[in-house]
Amino acid sequence: MPAMPSGSLYQSQGPSCWDRVKIGFMMGFSVGLATGALFGGFTAIRYGLRGRELVGNVGKVMLQSGGTFGTFMAIGSGIRC
Repeated sequence: MPAMPSGSLYQSQGPSCWDRVKIGFMMGFSVGLATGALFGGFTAIRYGLRGRELVGNVGKVMLQSGGTFGTFMAIGSGIRC
């Protein structure tokens, strides 16, 4: 039976720190989009917005909360590297 080579030939590497930061941002952005859709939608309907105003306002809140959550998740992932 042939001997298996030792060393780093068969060792797998995990994601780099930059990859972890990007993944953290994308995860946070996704959670922020969902949260922004819920809270922004309820708030806009409560204010009586309909049609184009509703879609514009909810879209803006989704992007804002997605960016905020994503930024904090990216920072947290960067700290853990």
